[in-house]
Amino acid sequence: MASSRTSVPISRRQALALAGGSVAAALSIPKLAAAQATNRRTVPSRGFNLPGWVDRSDGIAPSEVVLEKLRGMGFETVRLPVNGDLIANGDAAALRHIREGVADLVRHGFAVIVDMHPSESLHAALRLDFDAGAERVSQAWTALRSVIADLSPASVYPELLNEPPLESQAWLGLRDRLAEIVRSGCPHHTLVWGPSPSQGIWEIGQTPPLADDNQIAAIHFYAPTAFTHQCETWDASPLARISNLPFPATKETPDVQERIKALRTAGDEQAAALIEEQLSTPWTEAAISAEFAGLKRWSEAHECPVIMNEFGVLNFCVGAESRVAWVRAVRRAAEVHQVGWVHWELDQGFGFIQSRRSADGFDPLMTAALLGSDGGG
Repeated sequence: MASSRTSVPISRRQALALAGGSVAAALSIPKLAAAQATNRRTVPSRGFNLPGWVDRSDGIAPSEVVLEKLRGMGFETVRLPVNGDLIANGDAAALRHIREGVADLVRHGFAVIVDMHPSESLHAALRLDFDAGAERVSQAWTALRSVIADLSPASVYPELLNEPPLESQAWLGLRDRLAEIVRSGCPHHTLVWGPSPSQGIWEIGQTPPLADDNQIAAIHFYAPTAFTHQCETWDASPLARISNLPFPATKETPDVQERIKALRTAGDEQAAALIEEQLSTPWTEAAISAEFAGLKRWSEAHECPVIMNEFGVLNFCVGAESRVAWVRAVRRAAEVHQVGWVHWELDQGFGFIQSRRSADGFDPLMTAALLGSDGGG
């Protein structure tokens, strides 16, 4: 989730604020006897998102030296957002640009998740005129599948639609339609999809998998957003007015109480109440692990592998130690529970390097949190 993205009416942040501590409960699915037969397909992992390249007509490619350094450090996967508006009409130059980017990443040894990441315009179309929006996404995939078709299924993974801004019933119908379009041109590629509308970990509990034996379900994890999105700058959310929250924490943590008191003194009841609600239960490494235990139960029950292909902490005003602790805790929880992971993102507000064009400016604490050898990777 990059700092330049525009939120949707039911955003990840709003949903998490409402969900509070109920995520684990929503995922509490009994383990089935068939769970031991969970599909063992390879799930891409140890990755990062790379927005701002092939999803823009003026995008910036990472340098060769940066890609080589990232791969040499142990990163294995790149999630590459694609803007369907640029290709829905079959624009040959835009499609060639995407293909060259994907092929370059594969050449460097990365697995690539080709993520249909809708623009603000397409988000609006899907919300306000579903038929028109669905047709635009379908046209985009009809064009994009030709880019993927002759690239190795072992290296390239089509993701049907990022954070589909739809009610579940509408999304499941469109999901099946998009899967059919992609599958018709890519019979052996693994399809990636997530629940609507935010791909939240709490949203997958009631979401059935595709009727396809070659798929991966994808969730995003940013809980609690009062911590991961503090000081955000791209909308009018009270998160923009929250700062310096620590991790781990509860609402009783002295630093948290100090922030709540300061907000109330300033007359900002909305932001103060958001912190209290989201930290009403402890946010600790153990609490995060419990969320992923529920996700693993869903995966086993449905024999469907799972990836977390977005997670991260905005670096605008958070303490470095707290940011690193949260990232490490989430990465560990994913690995312990056999969930692949791809960090959001490389070099913007959630990133861990200063520039995709320079091999200098890597954050050693963040890279250690992501790639550390502490029992999970």
